This record gives sequence, structure tokens and C-alpha cells, in this order.
Amino acid sequence: MNLDWLGHAVPDTPQLLALAAALGWASGFRLYAAVFLTGLAGWMGWIELPPGLHVLQHPGVLIASGFMLFAEFFADKIPFVDSMWDAVHTVIRIPAGAALAAGALGADNQAMTWIAALAGGSLAATSHATKMTTRAAVNTSPEPFSNMAVSLAEDGLVVFMLWLSATHPVVFAIVLLISLVLAAILLVVLVKFLRTVLRGVREFFRGRPLPRELG
Repeated sequence: MNLDWLGHAVPDTPQLLALAAALGWASGFRLYAAVFLTGLAGWMGWIELPPGLHVLQHPGVLIASGFMLFAEFFADKIPFVDSMWDAVHTVIRIPAGAALAAGALGADNQAMTWIAALAGGSLAATSHATKMTTRAAVNTSPEPFSNMAVSLAEDGLVVFMLWLSATHPVVFAIVLLISLVLAAILLVVLVKFLRTVLRGVREFFRGRPLPRELG
């Protein structure tokens, strides 16, 4: 972390890279939390945001993102409502993750803007796909408590990763890499599970025995 001539904390290159990656990744899980917390950190003076993200600390943006964060917090705790919310936000989270990452890195360099946007959008797509698939699997359980537990875990994970990117960018990079590997494994496992569930539902309505995996 560097200091400007007023003594404000200015992110250096590793922190900017970590911030861009964190915003892209977090957008797939909690877009409004990422926008609100980043804007709040800039508005409170905890960190000097790069020029491309100054808009996040505008009072109007803080109010709007704070309201949507409040709505998402509760919508994400209700079984099946969370999946519908995720489905609607498929067309929002991924381009938003790309835009936030581009804003963090691409203020003065058009090539870097495109690179950051592609990377941020890819991270947002990966985390969003993992979230949607996980929630679909969790929603096969009739009780609501596992859904709430997973949602709260996601809330904490997003806050932790944003904090880690701002304070320990190298550690954040390692944790992010591990999380991407785990996400890939989780997607493979859960997609197989959901296919088995859907096959079981079809067989049930046809009056046939459930697949052995669900029996």
C-alpha cells in the first residue's frame, strides 16, 4: 500500500490486481455486497479506490446498492426463491463482474480494460455457476435450514475474500486459486447429482422405481 501526497492509502499494483479479481469473483455470489462494501470502503476513506471505481462511493450508488443488498440477503435465504433470484441475475452478475474488474484496472489502458473485463467476467461466471448449482442441489432437501446455512456461509466468504484482497493480496491469490479448483470439482459432482435427481423424478412420475442412487 502506497500513500498519496495527502496521506491517503493508495492501492499498489498487486492490490489492484487482487481487487479486480475479488470484485469479479464476488459478483457471481453477491454482486450488491461487492458494490456496496467496496463503495463504502472508499467513502469512509479506508482505501483510495482506483479512478474507475470512484462512482461506487457516490451516495446514490451506496443507497441503491445497500437497498439491493438488503433485498438479496433475505431472498437468498428462502428455498427456491434463491434459485429464481439467481436465474434472473445470470444476465446481471457476469457483465457486472466484468465491468467492476475493468474499472479497477483499466482507467488508462484500453488493452488492460479488456483483459480485466474478460477475466472479471470469467470469474463471475464461474462463481455464479457454482452458486446456482449448489443451491439447486441444496433445494432438493425439504428442510430450509441447510439453505440458510449455505447462504450465510456465502455471505461470510464474500466479506472475507474482499477483505483479504485489500489486506493480503498474495494470500488472496492463493485462496482464490484453491477456490476455483474446488469450484470445478464441486460443479462436476453436483451436476451428476442433479442429473440423477431429475432422472429419479421422471421415473417416479412414470410409476417406475427410483434410481439406485436415490433409493
